[in-house]
Amino acid sequence: MLDTYNMLRVLLLSFLFLVPVLPGAMAADGFVSVIEDLPLMEGLTENENAAVTFDSAGGRIAEAEARGNADPADVRRFYADVLPQLGWQAVSDGLYERERERLKLAIEADGAGGTVIGFSVSPQTP
Repeated sequence: MLDTYNMLRVLLLSFLFLVPVLPGAMAADGFVSVIEDLPLMEGLTENENAAVTFDSAGGRIAEAEARGNADPADVRRFYADVLPQLGWQAVSDGLYERERERLKLAIEADGAGGTVIGFSVSPQTP
């Protein structure tokens, strides 16, 4: 029969092995390179060759692209849940605003069972 010490050890080891496989344990595996405060959904990989950014008198302009084996509906749901927590307010489907910036998400099936997403940040126009 296990004594208290061994029982605690078994429970601790079980916990350590189970945590990494729990769904949602990691919300995102990084951030978009040119939009530093925009998380990249787990399972998506950024095409860093497509990333463009520059600052203008009116504010920053940045574009990025990512793709992965995720359903487009799941990607939309992820960003609809996460972006408001970061201060982005939904204006319409795929369009968000925060302070003086506008974020556009173009989410499409890639034809191979995955998703491609385009991110675009630009200054809001009055």
